[in-house]
Amino acid sequence: QVQLVESGGGSVQAGGSLRLSCTVSHFNLNMAWFRQAPGEEREGVAGITFYGETDYTDSVKGRFTISKEDANNTLYLQMNSLKPEDTAMYYCAAGGRLNFVSFNDFAYKYWGQGTQVTVSS
Repeated sequence: QVQLVESGGGSVQAGGSLRLSCTVSHFNLNMAWFRQAPGEEREGVAGITFYGETDYTDSVKGRFTISKEDANNTLYLQMNSLKPEDTAMYYCAAGGRLNFVSFNDFAYKYWGQGTQVTVSS
């Protein structure tokens, strides 16, 4: 069983930065960050394949950076220039070894419990 534990959420003013972390018990999988705002569908934000390729949803390109550190089995999401519309519960997900990033949540079998990000204007 793969376990994922997120941390790093919080409240920040618009224009600020946060870094989310996700510790993963088994690291040899594709991984991604998803988010879900109240009343909205869950959406993929950033993903990284087992091979290291990354992709981002258009609304965060140039502001968010996904990375992983193999030495401590940790996935990161650096979020800069945050906007109020980035407010959501953020989830770490892992699963599969596709050779491309998928933002379909069915591609990920394992999920963390979520960490809240709130951006005020």
